[in-house]
Amino acid sequence: MMKKILIYIIFVFILTGCKKNFDPVLTGVLSPSNFPKTEADFELYTLQAYKPFGSKWGYNDVVYQNMFFSPEYGHNAMFDLPSDEMNVYAEWGGFWEYFSKGDFTFMKTQNQQSHFEKVRYVTAMTQVIADLEKADIDTSAKKLLLAQAHMGRGWTMYYLLHLYGPVPVILDAKLINTAAEKDLTRPSRESFVSSIAGDLRYAADNLQQTPSEYGRFNKGLALGVLTRLYLNEKNWPMAEQTAREILPLGYSLVTDYASLFREITERNTETIWAVNCDPAAPTNGEGGGNFNALALYCLPSDYKSTKLNGGWGSPSGVFSATWQFYDSFDPLDKRRQLLIASYTAKDGTLRDRSNMRGAVIRKYPDESNPGSDVQGNDIPILRYADVLLMLAEAINQQSGPTAEAVGYVNEVRLKHGGLGALPAASTASTQAFDDAILAERGWDFYFEGLRKIDLVRHNKWPLALESVGKLAHGPAALFPVPQYAVDVSGGKLTQTEGY
Repeated sequence: MMKKILIYIIFVFILTGCKKNFDPVLTGVLSPSNFPKTEADFELYTLQAYKPFGSKWGYNDVVYQNMFFSPEYGHNAMFDLPSDEMNVYAEWGGFWEYFSKGDFTFMKTQNQQSHFEKVRYVTAMTQVIADLEKADIDTSAKKLLLAQAHMGRGWTMYYLLHLYGPVPVILDAKLINTAAEKDLTRPSRESFVSSIAGDLRYAADNLQQTPSEYGRFNKGLALGVLTRLYLNEKNWPMAEQTAREILPLGYSLVTDYASLFREITERNTETIWAVNCDPAAPTNGEGGGNFNALALYCLPSDYKSTKLNGGWGSPSGVFSATWQFYDSFDPLDKRRQLLIASYTAKDGTLRDRSNMRGAVIRKYPDESNPGSDVQGNDIPILRYADVLLMLAEAINQQSGPTAEAVGYVNEVRLKHGGLGALPAASTASTQAFDDAILAERGWDFYFEGLRKIDLVRHNKWPLALESVGKLAHGPAALFPVPQYAVDVSGGKLTQTEGY
């Protein structure tokens, strides 16, 4: 979140969690008898709500954990690589190869560093919420802190749902440190989704629209993630209703699409929430701010750029766009300009389709100061364009391609792509318009961690993989539960279907 915030102060001081047997453990040195007590104490205590939502290599809890927006095992790797937009990257092997093929079978043997362990974070936030509810502090301050805690818990459960389906979590603080923590029976999807919605609704109703400290969770973010939840559950009426709550909040599309990803223009009218990155952030520990290392992963090793003398991937970057995806754009679409189809390498060699795996992704330019390995470009996680396209999708699923819904899509096309209105064939039926919206989402949100989620919602994920030659994809869109967790549960935790 905020630049240069000292992350060590936000670690859970009384953190319930699980080691090999999922029994609760205590970490930290402060006593509950003296912390938290004051409003300032609770402010620090609640900052742990932001822990999974940064861009660093990870953080140390009872076990090491990657963040949801980490350069590795983050949203780009989990939701963009295993899609039709990204090429297979086999050079490094391991999760890079398997994610990019869409085969998650290897994750059955993962240890406790898997995202599945974030069920412990959910328990921790349940304790924070309970402590805040009992706190003798100003009522308005309490509601704001509670809103951040509910946002962190609900958003984490939202991602766990997309990774593993419903998973066992502790949402009642009275069950912490009891036998209930050993019951790893999966909840029903209905109850799990209802809990997420409840957390996000509380957050939306109590978060500030424009927090005084940039990087804090805000009302638009809570409403946007809640809209995503309803959309992916195909609860079209609630998706429409929630998206409409965002319209009067004052956001608007920028007319320079590339400016959304530059440090100099990272604060704009469109970005609702972004990971706030610092070009001087240290990369060898948990302290300091978030950093943007995405240019290193996107640039080929022989690419001479502004601040980086080549990236980490060869021949087209670790993350590179498939030629099929590149060719799907209208040639006049300005958004395609951030995909590089040819360049002159450092040794003078011309790189093009004849010797490149795919187009180079230049969404995040390396132009920060000091800006060497890492950059200060904030990483947008929710933009107003997403709200408009989600609203159009929800309307279409209920009423077909209405003039209002078509207008939202055309607004994104015009302001971001410099394109004209959708052709008549794309709005001739509910299905045609739905397909057009999915395509538009691909062109606008590539490399923003949304593609696989969109494809799964539209029942097109396996076909999309196969369309770009990823024929050896795995059996399911969800991740398998790590086998250690299944074993510890005594058979109560069921393995993900397909594994």
